[in-house]
Amino acid sequence: MARVLAAMSGGVDSAVAAARAVAAGHDVVGVHLALSETPDALRSGSRGCCSKEDAADASRAADVLGIPFYVWDFAGRFAEEVVDQFVADYAAGRTPNPCLRCNEKIKFAALLDKALALGFDAVCTGHYARLDQTEDGPVLRRAVDPGKDQSYVLAVLTADQLRHALFPVGDTPKARIRTEAAERGLAVAEKPDSHDICFIPTGDTAGFLTERLGNRPGPVVDAASGAVLGEHAGVHGFTVGQRRGLGVHQPAADGRPRYVLAIEPVTGAVRVGPSEALDVREIVGERPVWASGRSLDGPVECVAQVRAHGGLADAVAELDGELLRVQLREPLRGVAPGQAVALYRPDPAGDVVLGSATVSETSG
Repeated sequence: MARVLAAMSGGVDSAVAAARAVAAGHDVVGVHLALSETPDALRSGSRGCCSKEDAADASRAADVLGIPFYVWDFAGRFAEEVVDQFVADYAAGRTPNPCLRCNEKIKFAALLDKALALGFDAVCTGHYARLDQTEDGPVLRRAVDPGKDQSYVLAVLTADQLRHALFPVGDTPKARIRTEAAERGLAVAEKPDSHDICFIPTGDTAGFLTERLGNRPGPVVDAASGAVLGEHAGVHGFTVGQRRGLGVHQPAADGRPRYVLAIEPVTGAVRVGPSEALDVREIVGERPVWASGRSLDGPVECVAQVRAHGGLADAVAELDGELLRVQLREPLRGVAPGQAVALYRPDPAGDVVLGSATVSETSG
């Protein structure tokens, strides 16, 4: 039996994860992380999270499970480590993944550090991934349900963090998790999943960024000719691969749509061009992290993933000093600095996460 701190978001996945930890005989304490600086704002359907409604749902689930329950205020840390960094990344022309950073900095840094300091052995969450603890180190795998797999956003975790993690729902399809929640008498069984960015419940990312960064006008430039095609209000309104909302009213000579190819925060230029110019064949990543605790030893055949769902390609990866170089067997599109590239080893029992790095540059 282990002392387990169950992170309970107020959703069905974390509630069932906590229930399974209890059923496994662990000494479980539930905790809800208050991350929002405006918790009085209730969620609307599947938008947003971290509201008073979510805290109440988590508390009711803990009551049903008969476990102690607490609310910990991490709003300040979340604002600094996730929200402020999200804004800074966009201002610098990068494309961040706030869910990935939240897992890295909040749930498995701030929360796990506090849990270990209080004498807990592990943190349990409702993430969809599988985790085996072996003598050679932790083995993080994709979830059974490919549509819900969250191993990509967990690939930023270190081996030490994974040694103190439990992901009890990763071996079960989502539909079965909802059925199990109902069977256990958990009122969140049919609660909608949270989508979008949790701290932007309106879904208006561009408006959120403009409110904080203001307007920073710059040119929209044809990448091939250098011709100025229009003006924009700030590079934070764009991501690599974006097609709509470019502010360009003059069609390309061949009539084909244009896409954002590059963002230059220093000059303020947004470069656009045809879709094939988005093809990326090499990715360079910085600050690599290894799930098992062992780095690459020479070139390794693997599968690279650059988005939470999709964006996969066979690849060869190797270390180049402190950088990770990933050569793709087939090109991927829309890969931007600030994203994460996760590496997987194909395995009959479920693809194994090797590690990840933050994309610093790409080339065709």
